[in-house]
Amino acid sequence: MKYKNPILSGFYPDPSVCRVGDTYYLVCSTMHYFPGVPIFESKDLLNWKQIGNCLTRESQVALSDVPSSGGVFAPTIRYHDGRFYMVTTNSTSQKNFYIWTDDIHGTWSEPIYIDQDGIDPSLYFENGKTYFMSNGTDDNGTGGIVQCEIDIVTGEKLTPSQCIWQGSGGRYLEGPHLYKINGRYLLLAAEGGTECYVAALSHDTPARRRALSFS
Repeated sequence: MKYKNPILSGFYPDPSVCRVGDTYYLVCSTMHYFPGVPIFESKDLLNWKQIGNCLTRESQVALSDVPSSGGVFAPTIRYHDGRFYMVTTNSTSQKNFYIWTDDIHGTWSEPIYIDQDGIDPSLYFENGKTYFMSNGTDDNGTGGIVQCEIDIVTGEKLTPSQCIWQGSGGRYLEGPHLYKINGRYLLLAAEGGTECYVAALSHDTPARRRALSFS
């Protein structure tokens, strides 16, 4: 197969992709630009068509006092139980929030804020529970990849935020995403600023138990 890079040319940083059926959906950062967080659709991961934006109303995101390169950073798109979610950070106000829609070609909800700091937020769903993670500081003041369980309807924290990993020693630990593949939990995170580091958390490691064990 021959293909041409970049698959999306222009200003499309921090891409996040999810698949629903035979279709892929992609979102990316828009910083201080409005409307925010464009949505693209593809059948083959190579040819993409923009189908809208997640942030189309001023009530969804405050950008009036955002400086150049501030604003909306590193969105994550997820699909669960018939609903799409986009979670991101307004880096200027230091607030994490998510919005949702039942129609990817339609409008998105008003923002739901999560009481956990940091940047690069992500969502993980399992067994009727929703976990929120970011690169920040937990309720005990420990910095790293921080996670809590939330009520996906209200954004309320159901467990304390706790640090599940502090990295391998590289700079700028960020961009966490949790996956479960073949019975093993995988925590994907970036270190080094421009390099990427993948940590595979096996089923029986202390790090894996911390990742999904809350009291």
